[in-house]
Amino acid sequence: MRQIVLDTETTGLDPSKGHRIIEIGCVELIDRKRTGNELHQYLQPDREIDPGAIEVHGISNEFLADKPRFEDIVSDFLTYIDGAELIIHNAPFDVGFLNHEFERTGLGSDKTSAVCGIIDTLVMARKLRPGQKNSLDALCKHFTIDNSQRDLHGALLDAELLADVYLAMTGGQTALFIDRGAAKSQAGQVVERKLDPKRDLLPVIQANKEEHAAHEAWLDELDKQVGGECLWRGNT
Repeated sequence: MRQIVLDTETTGLDPSKGHRIIEIGCVELIDRKRTGNELHQYLQPDREIDPGAIEVHGISNEFLADKPRFEDIVSDFLTYIDGAELIIHNAPFDVGFLNHEFERTGLGSDKTSAVCGIIDTLVMARKLRPGQKNSLDALCKHFTIDNSQRDLHGALLDAELLADVYLAMTGGQTALFIDRGAAKSQAGQVVERKLDPKRDLLPVIQANKEEHAAHEAWLDELDKQVGGECLWRGNT
């Protein structure tokens, strides 16, 4: 399973008003593990950045003056994300900007969903934590993820933090189950794991008379509460 955790920084808030992407940051996960195959690119937007946006991400017009344009990197970017599942916090924002950039290059206004699946972690967080703040900073605090370096927004840093948040939100009890990726033979078949027949047997401790009596008393109480249909007693 290949997933790309993605974040962007932009010149402003609305691509329909001509605002552009100026930074893309991506972190690759395969089978829920970071691979180190990251993508980070600053972009020349051919327009001024709104002062309010500079306050958020700290990227200046002068810094971007010699950076490539989106059309210069679009082929490599599409190759990188093609067929993956994109994980994005507040996906409509980033996807809207990506589609705007794709449309400008003649690739269509819905290119992102045409080549990738999309997971919105903001939607996930609102279901897990209804009525609470679910910004990236709030989620980092909730899941005790260190975001102390996030003085300003940055696409790659935010993608790295979001990867940790996503894994924490979706981890649940998966650690209780076999890691199928680690349990495959060279032929690609899942290896059946069996207990060592020479292992020490676990001791069996029988209940004593007092414990039996306490158990029966508790079952009597359950019978009263459920009208004599206690499943723990049954016909065994």
